[in-house]
Amino acid sequence: MVRKVNPRLKEKKVNLDNLQNQLQTLINEHHEWLLIHALGRSFSLQNTEIEIEFSQNKVLFSYLDDKGFQTWRINDFNFEADEIRLNLSRNFTKEREKIRLVPRILSKDLSENLELARLEKANKIAEILALNYPKTRNLRVELNQENGRFAQIFLENQTLVLADVSDSLTPEILISAACFLQRKFGARRKNPVGTIWILAEKKQARNLQKLHALLCENWKRKIQIKDISRKDAKAQSEEIKDVAQLKISDLWRGKAKEIKSLADHFLSETAQKIIELAPEEIDAVFAKNGETLRFHGLPFARVRKNLTEEKVWFGVEKSKQILTENNLEEFGELIENLQQFRRFDAPNKRHIFHTLASEAWLESILRRNINLLDGNLILAPLYHQFRAERDKIDLLALRKDGRLAIIELKAATDREMIFQAAEYWRKIEFLRRKGVLQKANLFGNTKISDAPTIIYLAAPTLCFHRDFDFLKSVISPEIEIFRFDLNENWREKIRILQRR
Repeated sequence: MVRKVNPRLKEKKVNLDNLQNQLQTLINEHHEWLLIHALGRSFSLQNTEIEIEFSQNKVLFSYLDDKGFQTWRINDFNFEADEIRLNLSRNFTKEREKIRLVPRILSKDLSENLELARLEKANKIAEILALNYPKTRNLRVELNQENGRFAQIFLENQTLVLADVSDSLTPEILISAACFLQRKFGARRKNPVGTIWILAEKKQARNLQKLHALLCENWKRKIQIKDISRKDAKAQSEEIKDVAQLKISDLWRGKAKEIKSLADHFLSETAQKIIELAPEEIDAVFAKNGETLRFHGLPFARVRKNLTEEKVWFGVEKSKQILTENNLEEFGELIENLQQFRRFDAPNKRHIFHTLASEAWLESILRRNINLLDGNLILAPLYHQFRAERDKIDLLALRKDGRLAIIELKAATDREMIFQAAEYWRKIEFLRRKGVLQKANLFGNTKISDAPTIIYLAAPTLCFHRDFDFLKSVISPEIEIFRFDLNENWREKIRILQRR
């Protein structure tokens, strides 16, 4: 619903007194509002701290902020989806202001509303199942207790249906959830679950189909992918179709995209000068139009080339500014703070520079000396992170026997680690089989052997998920995986505690 109101009497004959009542009613609907200025400054106000009054043929909007009591004339306002947008002015100045009033929702209320919306979506999916499988009764519909992001629908034929109701889940998360739920409900004595269906729409269903092909045969039978879509463009109901199961050999069909040769990448003069400030800590990641500079893996500066000009943005996370002569001192202070806190013996290990991007920190150490992990590895020159489509593999290396090695690193527990690595394996193995990697000269003139890519998983021992061995057993034995357990104080010095 959109309402547009203009209170200027001569232009539009609007009852200003009625406008005042209308706006006051809208504001009273919520106890607290977030007032947001056009330039982004915001603060909260209770509805009692906002005044709407009709005076001298004008509707006035008043509120109290840190500058005192503010009064503006309302030129017009829009109301849509509970948000009020006001165009304001002052009588005796040319000052104009645009503000938004957004209702403040308690996190508890927001969580409850979100849960209700997801549960409603889950019940809608249950209705679609009932229409498509009229002989199979739905026994129970619920949200997953762990995070509430996907629906669990139990059918009477010993089938559990999973569906993403948050529009946020990756194929890796859905497949791993299916494995754990099948193990949990498949072992119960009464009504054990024999099969898991994962319902997904077209694009996600295709991605799930490819990851599903990497499972061992036993788990391929236990987990099935279903495509849920409209029967045609005009249809009001959805149909559920089986997605064909693929073999690993089916994944090598199609044409691969060419990769630009790495010989075309050169460090800019500006990037070289910045790296010289701390050559043992700073490295560069190449992008399309320049480089991203990182201090022990933490991005802090970006060099962008525009024709013959090079510009530098610096700052950590969202705090960024263009480097000029006026802020050189500030840039120097940033480097000094990184040198102080981005180190293993930092005086404050809770400092944001110490805690951010821990996996990138681990990767930057191994990039400088991959022999710390395996003395038989050669890293791809220039590229620390090889891009496979939109994904980034932590490290891509070549063993001395010519076999490619995907190196996936974690510095925190990640249940989907194995599935992520398997998905990277599929993409890299496809490019290897098509000869694209050899043509791109990723490893100079060194020949890539005609043998399957292998996976190295490396993390501090406590960061491997407690069900790592179970998840490994789900993956096809065609994919060769090595596990490297690292010491917990890897920032100081990396040691391999166990390799298997």
